[in-house]
Amino acid sequence: MKTGKIPERVLKRSVLRQLPIQNDEMMGGAGVGEDCAVFASEEGARTALCVNTVTGDLESIGIYAVHAAVNNIAAGGADPTAILVAATFPSAVKEEQLRAVMKQIGETARGLGVTVAGGHTEISDLVSAPILSVTGVGYRKQEQASGMRAAAEAHGEYALADKDIVMTKWAGLAGTALIAREKRTELLTRYPAYFIDDAIALERQLSVVPEAATAGKSGVLAMHDASRGGIFAALWELAEYAGVGLHVQLKAIPIRQESVEICNFFDVNPYELVAGGSLLLIAEHGHDLVRALAEAQIPAAVIGRTDSSNDKVVINGEERRFLEPPKNDGVYRVFADESA
Repeated sequence: MKTGKIPERVLKRSVLRQLPIQNDEMMGGAGVGEDCAVFASEEGARTALCVNTVTGDLESIGIYAVHAAVNNIAAGGADPTAILVAATFPSAVKEEQLRAVMKQIGETARGLGVTVAGGHTEISDLVSAPILSVTGVGYRKQEQASGMRAAAEAHGEYALADKDIVMTKWAGLAGTALIAREKRTELLTRYPAYFIDDAIALERQLSVVPEAATAGKSGVLAMHDASRGGIFAALWELAEYAGVGLHVQLKAIPIRQESVEICNFFDVNPYELVAGGSLLLIAEHGHDLVRALAEAQIPAAVIGRTDSSNDKVVINGEERRFLEPPKNDGVYRVFADESA
């Protein structure tokens, strides 16, 4: 199988169908586009859990692993409180490298206001690059925004149709920053240092916790954080799990010039590049939500509408592109030579 996300059809038939994923306390669980599982106790408390894995011999692996897990919790409408980290390193790792990754984890978690509650660390001859599996933990109040499954069950079939789709920040955000950091030397052959530094600085925008909190107070109907596969994959997942179709205007999708240039350099599609740091939202009044986000200093735009069809369409002038199930993220192509 190819590196990256498991194809959706394989995920459904060979993963999800094999797992007992429901119990009386589970409000939402494993599924395409669902960011975390939420459990409700008899006392009314709601606990959100998720797990994310980041692998690769990357300088900033700890930063991206923590943000991925915490973002999933926030996109599930919960307040992130803690993480647990399972880290496996190859036997060639040096202690200073291990220390550097753990420092990234600690500093990133501290900056997000979450506790590193525990985990496991080991060295293995069976891996050739570090693997970080980060479990996110959060709590959700009853009135906080729900996940897509809960929203659909509460309001019926097509409850999320004929609504605005809002996107925060920019397409390819995480991938742009990651490639700029890891491929700086190559990029310097074409671009000035300040340009690459600006791209790396996008790492400061990796968290979706602020926009999720703002959206939750603004009556948002559903949230989904973009990650591997880029904004196109996130749109597919949003529509698939919400049970709706969508029509999105390509030119309305915000994108940074750094992303355009870096993707051109490596011949990858910026809309299929890992987009961590961007949050997709379904809202009754999208422009009101955009204004609320702007007041919180968060860039956002209405990029399209949901509908009651099964079509997932991106419109670019006279051209109409039907989105396909998520495929390999462009970032894997950029780093393919290193893993060969």
